[in-house]
Amino acid sequence: MIEDVSGFVIDMDGTVYIGGEVIPGATEFIGFLRSKGIPFVFLTNNSSRSRGYYLEKVRDMGLDASIENILTSAVATERFLLDQRPGKRVYVLATPEVQDEMREAGIPLTEEDPDIVLLTFDRTITFDKINKAYSFIMAGAELVATHPDDLCPTEGGYDVDIGAFICMFEYLTGRKATVVGKPNPLMLDMAAAEMGAERESTVMVGDRLYTDMRMAQDCGIRSILVLSGETTEEDLRGSSMRPTYVVGSVGEIPGLL
Repeated sequence: MIEDVSGFVIDMDGTVYIGGEVIPGATEFIGFLRSKGIPFVFLTNNSSRSRGYYLEKVRDMGLDASIENILTSAVATERFLLDQRPGKRVYVLATPEVQDEMREAGIPLTEEDPDIVLLTFDRTITFDKINKAYSFIMAGAELVATHPDDLCPTEGGYDVDIGAFICMFEYLTGRKATVVGKPNPLMLDMAAAEMGAERESTVMVGDRLYTDMRMAQDCGIRSILVLSGETTEEDLRGSSMRPTYVVGSVGEIPGLL
């Protein structure tokens, strides 16, 4: 049984939904947390859409959530830049929606002579954008990325995520990227702060070994791996990650509480 939980940090893609389909039991799980007064934050590395988009998406699926329950790697990166790189001019590879969100957050975006090149999950990416980013990095701009994921789960399988693009830019430029999203402990710190919870007593719920479970293991918190998304039992057997619990889906978690 899971005891003394100050809050749940819950992945989204592959954990509560896949593409546009809610995972069976997810609505009931969130309802259970609400009924017990247990805080939670949805934590996604997917930086292709805005925080408001994800709120509308989970609400449309019947999940009881507010904007404070949503934290994306894009929002986390905005906060990182404002706190750790104040005033730095940013060239961002992002969808128009995410660019707008960053402007509203106060990030000084530019198309010329940036201090930082920011890589997000840009579904509108082009060779022109890639070449421009490469030139800026070679001219001295720092490379920052919202998250390291290789693939993004969809209804039809998986889409290529930005992990390969990070590797490409690092290889071509010889520069190492600063990656803000999971498994960076910074994401867990921000999620705990959103809930007003002690980080050490939070529980991470997710479907990925190299982001969700890695962050939990590195931070010394309990974790629940769900097998509804990317990770299979075979993947787990071949991994150094050791989740505290393994379940088929989030629908089984109330039985552990």
